[in-house]
Amino acid sequence: MTHVIETHHLTKAYGLLKAVDKLDITVETGEIFGLLGPNGAGKTTAISMLCTILKPTSGTATVNGFDIVKEANKVRRSIGIVFQEPSIDDRLTGRENLYMHANLYGVPASEQKERINRVLKLVELEDRADDLLRTYSGGMRRRLEIGRGLIHYPKVLFLDEPTVGLDPQTRDHIWKYIRQLKEAEDVTVVLTTHYMDEADRLSDRIAIMDHGKIVILDSPPKLKETLEGDVVEVKSNNLDALSELVTKFLGLDKKKTVEDTLEITVRNGKAVMPRIMELATHNNIYVESIVLREPNLEDVFLHYTGKTIREDSGKELHGMAAIQRRTIK
Repeated sequence: MTHVIETHHLTKAYGLLKAVDKLDITVETGEIFGLLGPNGAGKTTAISMLCTILKPTSGTATVNGFDIVKEANKVRRSIGIVFQEPSIDDRLTGRENLYMHANLYGVPASEQKERINRVLKLVELEDRADDLLRTYSGGMRRRLEIGRGLIHYPKVLFLDEPTVGLDPQTRDHIWKYIRQLKEAEDVTVVLTTHYMDEADRLSDRIAIMDHGKIVILDSPPKLKETLEGDVVEVKSNNLDALSELVTKFLGLDKKKTVEDTLEITVRNGKAVMPRIMELATHNNIYVESIVLREPNLEDVFLHYTGKTIREDSGKELHGMAAIQRRTIK
């Protein structure tokens, strides 16, 4: 496989703060590459540099073989971007939006009709192509934005929180389109998301960023294997007391409380569960339920960043649109 994206000590600093600190990654041609991290981890800054929205303080990077600083225009012609926030004109029809984008990217007039029809078919909007955007649902708008990002045949498509605010059924549909893109358009996808199931189902590899650095990078199955254990989920009338007891008497310190459930990561869940029940009973703690499951990406994220992605999302304006606003001011 060839590398469509390469970074070498890529750094973005704001005074003493390093938003991205000596980033070294490669993205393979044709893969879906997920980038996860808490707000402030540096993922948006990293992507914004790769998209030429921000210039690096030091280090280098190439996208489709082009240097992001020295050959910025060639990089821009090589990429498509779907922002987290809506960026299409609802006073135009779907087809008119695509024609406008094709003209902005210099798609030859002789090819525009064929490309637009192909994109509309790919995202299943042929029947609504001549309707105004203001009549589209949220999911239809997102599909059109993804299609618009493909109109100039980019080598890399950057998707910044592509399904945020959409209902579960629409999210499923968007996932289907993204997987189709990989196969039908031979495009590499770089995805940021705070939906762990989305990252798990879509990504060939995932990089978790924190404090400007990549803390771990691998395929979703291998990331989950790094936790080396099972997860025991316990619902009880006194989670705080039970949490203290399992640490004191059983030596189980890999745990977190999520809503009304204590989640404990252990090496042999089946052997540990009876011991937890016995400990609770001896201390007059009522256990409503106890369940064994395999680790998921949420557990991996918590292990490497110290927080759940749910508690971190939505606290501030994030995504590439936020970077754009900052650079415009």
